[in-house]
This record gives sequence, C-alpha cells and structure tokens, in this order.
Amino acid sequence: MSAIVKLQDVHKSFGDNEVLKGVSFDIQKGQVVAIVGQSGSGKSTALRCMDHLETINGGSIEVCGHSLGSGKVDLRQLRQDVGIVFQSYNLFPHLTVRQNIMLALKHVRKLPKSDCLVKADYVLKKVGLSQKADCYPEQLSGGQQQRVAIARSLAMEPQVMLFDEVTSALDPQLTGEVLKVIEDLAAGGMTMILVTHEMAFARRVADKIIFMYEGLVWESGGPEILTQPKTRELQEFVGTGL
Repeated sequence: MSAIVKLQDVHKSFGDNEVLKGVSFDIQKGQVVAIVGQSGSGKSTALRCMDHLETINGGSIEVCGHSLGSGKVDLRQLRQDVGIVFQSYNLFPHLTVRQNIMLALKHVRKLPKSDCLVKADYVLKKVGLSQKADCYPEQLSGGQQQRVAIARSLAMEPQVMLFDEVTSALDPQLTGEVLKVIEDLAAGGMTMILVTHEMAFARRVADKIIFMYEGLVWESGGPEILTQPKTRELQEFVGTGL
C-alpha cells in the first residue's frame, strides 16, 4: 500500500537553529499517528511542513500526491486535501459558528450557499454542536471553539487531518470533549497525524507512535513503545509524561 504521507530525510532550519535534522517516516491511508516528544524536539515543525506552512531546506515531503520539497505547490488544492487544526482556534469573532464554517466552502471550494449550509450543519452535528450554529465564538467555551475549528477543517473534506497540540490550552474536562471528537474521527477511518502531550490518549487511539528527540525520529512503532520503550530517551520521556 502506498503511503499517503511520506517524509524523506527532511531538514528544516530557522537561521542557525536546525530543528529537523533528517526526518523520515511514512503514513498509510486510514492510519492515526501520534507524534510525541519534548518541547523543541521538532514535532510541530514537522507537522507544519506537511501543510507547507513551513518550507523545508532539504529532503522531500509527499502529501496526498503533492510534492512539497521543490518547485511550485498548488496551495489551494493542498489546503483542500490537508486540514490542520491548531491549539489556537483562529475563529473569526464577528461571524457565527455556521458562518465561520461556510466561509472557506464558499470562497475556496466555490460551493453555492445552499450546499454550504447543508455541509456546515452536517459537520456541526458530527462534533456535537448543532445547537450552537448561530452563536458567536465568544459565547462558546474553549472546548466548543476547538470543536468548531475541527468542524471547519472537516467541512473541506480533507484526505488527511493534522492536529497540533489542540488540547494544550484546555482544562481536563474540555480536553476530554475534544479528544472524543478526534476518537470518533479515528473510528470513521480518517487519516490523522496528532502532535500531542496526551500520552494515554495516544496509546489508546494511535496505530503508530513517532517519538522525536532533538530533531530526529528517535523511536517509532505501535502504541506498545510507550509502555516498552527501547531507548533511554523515550524511557525518560514516558517516565515523566505518563
């Protein structure tokens, strides 16, 4: 089976700081992959490179048939194929929840208003927020705003969803409701890559765990690597993280 995401010897520097030092891994369609590691290990940078929010200095990235290593990238098509959700919700405060979701459907996918409405209501139901469609972001809890951000990405019908520390700004109860949405997406077969500190969740939901350390893939495998780590660095990480 060919990989839907493939990183090959990826390097990324910010000035003199080399953040990714030759990162390689494959992700298959339908897989849920958790990228874990200490702050500064390169997790979020690797994720942002997959959506071309950061350009790489060396190596190659293939995502949903898009080559991100060199040459011109069709960003419009890439952003339809790859959804990304950040820890900050990035919702427009002057638009209702429904309008926030409809915006990209109208301007990027060029759907008629009636189709945008149907799609927005469908994804809001999927994340359990049908009753909040006419609310403004300030009227929602952090967990609800994050679920709207997920719904907005889902509405574009991406092939791959990227989640960058989406629960790190939330308290435990709100974290639980957001993780439930992600778990439901996993059960539905969505290909997802999660940068997360939620080790118990990663162990439960991910098919594959990638442990990054100092800009490299240090250890990877099934969820069992979190309970049976082979390297001292992962042993020390899970010793503090579980």
